[in-house]
Amino acid sequence: MSEQPPEIRLTDPRALRAYAHPTRMALVGLLRREGPLTATRAAELLGTESVASCSFHLRQLAKYGLVEEAGGGRGREKPWRATAVFTSWDASPADPEQAAATEALQRAVLDTYFARAVEWLAHRAADAPEWREAAGYGDTVLHLTAAELTELDRQVAELTRPYLDRADDPALRPDGSRPVLLVQLSVPMTRPGQPGQSERPEQSGERM
Repeated sequence: MSEQPPEIRLTDPRALRAYAHPTRMALVGLLRREGPLTATRAAELLGTESVASCSFHLRQLAKYGLVEEAGGGRGREKPWRATAVFTSWDASPADPEQAAATEALQRAVLDTYFARAVEWLAHRAADAPEWREAAGYGDTVLHLTAAELTELDRQVAELTRPYLDRADDPALRPDGSRPVLLVQLSVPMTRPGQPGQSERPEQSGERM
């Protein structure tokens, strides 16, 4: 098992706002999956941005330490790499400016998750049967304390740890493997001050 993966933690409101851009999040994710890339290659893989756009956004990401030059190349052909496997931030900062920037980033991240799920559904019929069976989504309602939820999130993260080294070393990826977005979403179903549900809560129980 590998050591704790490197993580970059954003605290500057300017960095939080800079990262809350779909193209920049896509670029960081691409570099984490594919390794060092030039702006030209990144534009080819994204398919939605020009080379000039990717170059601009990569420079903006570099200002806040999210990416860095990987060495080699010249001009726009210089390769970039992600500086960490994960990006994190304080979920409940006391500073009002940081809190506002954090909320904007969290909304952008959720929008990105939704967009990726919708994109997969749009092309699901063309995928192999085994992937259509394996991929999907679902929900379960649990009655937990904050401490129990924290521990459950930790256990889920621990389950993914054996597969993390494959991001950096393609030789570790088994034949037939593909990048998979595993979204971990755990949110309370009641608002502060609202009484909890004493009876069995309504839930969709969906599994696709």
